[in-house]
Amino acid sequence: MDVEILPESERLYELASQVVERGSELGLTVGTAESCTGGLVAGCLTAVPGSSSVVRGGVVSYAIPVKHEVLGVSQQVLDEPGVGAVSSECACQMAEGARRVLGCDVAVSLTGIAGPGGEEPGKPVGTVWMGLSTAAGVRSELHRFDGDRSQVRSAAVARALELLCEGLVESS
Repeated sequence: MDVEILPESERLYELASQVVERGSELGLTVGTAESCTGGLVAGCLTAVPGSSSVVRGGVVSYAIPVKHEVLGVSQQVLDEPGVGAVSSECACQMAEGARRVLGCDVAVSLTGIAGPGGEEPGKPVGTVWMGLSTAAGVRSELHRFDGDRSQVRSAAVARALELLCEGLVESS
């Protein structure tokens, strides 16, 4: 079976290179907390030579208990009907947890439904919440990516890398 994990690998490499270059220039570090992307953001970043001076690490929090026990996402957020793991609240707490646990300046988080199954009421396949945590605070954004599982994950990784660049600029 031939499955492309990162169909836009050249574009993703360029975005990851920008994060590493910007982080190096500014003397800032980054980290990730990933659920639906399973470590692909960290993988893109660490594919760039010199990334060890910028990338502190990543947490793949695919399972709910990891979101809670490692990243500190509150059980209230995870259990609340209509909120849960695919929410602004969870994305924000994941990003804050990654920044704290990894000791980095800027952290991005992703939590969503890549498909083909797993959709919930109001949360169709392609729903991805992202969080960004910097010294200035935390924010989240909602995306609805089209396509199959690979396309959703690739689009989410690209936006997460852009978000890290934005966070580095805001932190400088």
